Amino acid sequence: MKITDIKTFLVDASPPGGWGGGGRNWLFVKVETDEGISGLGEASGWPRVIQTAIEDLQTILIGQDPTRIELLWQKMFLGMMGHGMTGVVGAGAITGIEMALWDILGKKLGVPVVDLLGGRCRDRVRVYAHASQPEPALNLVEQGYTALKCGGLQHPVKTVRRLRDALPDDVDVCIDVHGPPWLTVPDAIRVGQELEEYDLLFFEDPVPPENMDALAKVSGSLSLPVAAGERSSTIYGCRELIEREIVDVLQPDMGRVGGISQMKKIAAQAEAHYIMMAPHDGSNGPLCEAAAVHVMAAVPNFLILEHRANDVPWRYEVVTELPVVDGHIEVPRRPGLGVELNEEVARAHPGVPNVAAVTPANLERTYVEPRARRRRLFER
Repeated sequence: MKITDIKTFLVDASPPGGWGGGGRNWLFVKVETDEGISGLGEASGWPRVIQTAIEDLQTILIGQDPTRIELLWQKMFLGMMGHGMTGVVGAGAITGIEMALWDILGKKLGVPVVDLLGGRCRDRVRVYAHASQPEPALNLVEQGYTALKCGGLQHPVKTVRRLRDALPDDVDVCIDVHGPPWLTVPDAIRVGQELEEYDLLFFEDPVPPENMDALAKVSGSLSLPVAAGERSSTIYGCRELIEREIVDVLQPDMGRVGGISQMKKIAAQAEAHYIMMAPHDGSNGPLCEAAAVHVMAAVPNFLILEHRANDVPWRYEVVTELPVVDGHIEVPRRPGLGVELNEEVARAHPGVPNVAAVTPANLERTYVEPRARRRRLFER
């Protein structure tokens, strides 16, 4: 079997009202072979730029055996040597292609990807949805979700308290404060300490991820689980978080972690340090979600998977649906990833220009009135 072509589909995934101040896209990848078996993958992070990186990687891959996944990963990784080997563009490009190679191997052998990763530790994968206000949170609980994450950049303590008071005790709550550059280490510690009484599933990105020592100071001062890692990729990018045991919950992004193999290797590293896995899926589409379901079903230290419950209307028109039932996604038993791409629908929603997520208005809110902003952090 030989690779004959690699195609990409940039699909508009901007929800109503915009996202992050601008356009949002999914980048789907299709690897074709001379035996008529094709594989699907997805890359996230900076899709329009990654699309070009994938085109460049074709020169390494055309004519190669797609079932030699580890060898091809190493070739692609070395091919990125002059472009930043663990950066989001290179890792994202490798991710989309490598994911498709696993899909091909599973289809060739007639087995789901999870079986190639050691088999199922579980038959279904628990997911959480997003809500920061009581009413939508209760609606999601009525739909069967057993865990919710809120965004608490401006009022973290107040947001969690309102949700915790409104929700049943058996519903887990976690919070993402998005590592804002203005949240100091002392403030992040104090926010975390005030959140301890609410028994959170985890406290995500309390400070920016660039400074590991700062994150270590925060996590070492709290008795609630701290989560981070969505902006890290490959075993090399996640190594320090794991080896120093800075986090309790690791959140690699399935669309830019470096591929299925890398996610599995990272989970094994984390397992040795008693760190749980909760992959980030915030900007990903349904192919990344399918891949994450397979990998997380195969590892013992899985906690929960992020899921976009209210996405664009065509999410499951462009890719086969993996339904959420009682807050879980059942692990597909079809060969490969177990999902298919509708290319006609993908072309009907062409990608949109990316716009910087940090707008002048956001910068204005971020860097002015620090005293007033700090007071809001601790409002109850």
